[in-house]
Amino acid sequence: MQHLKKNAKKVAVGIVGTVVLLLGIIAIPYPGPGWLIVFAGLAILSTEFEWAERLLTYGRDKYDSWTRWLKAQPAVTRALILVMMGIVIVGTIWLLNGFGLIGQALHLPFSWLKSPLF
Repeated sequence: MQHLKKNAKKVAVGIVGTVVLLLGIIAIPYPGPGWLIVFAGLAILSTEFEWAERLLTYGRDKYDSWTRWLKAQPAVTRALILVMMGIVIVGTIWLLNGFGLIGQALHLPFSWLKSPLF
């Protein structure tokens, strides 16, 4: 019975951690806590899986290295990175038809707001 409880806990942690991790990965390009959600998913998984703990440590180190590098860059480089992130955000919202839904709700006659995927 004890073995069954342990396996059930491991499966539950695996499912919950994976769902949180995937939500975080989806949220990374958008303004908000994407990376925080990724690290939360890895933290959940690391309670039962050693590989997740190693990945969490590696990810934290790389994230810290990235933020240190970014802070050391000139303002022009930081601005360029911010613009590129903005392009990714706007592009993915457009591809997922976010602007099309807003245009439809506001009865805007602009067909270019609609995603080519929908």
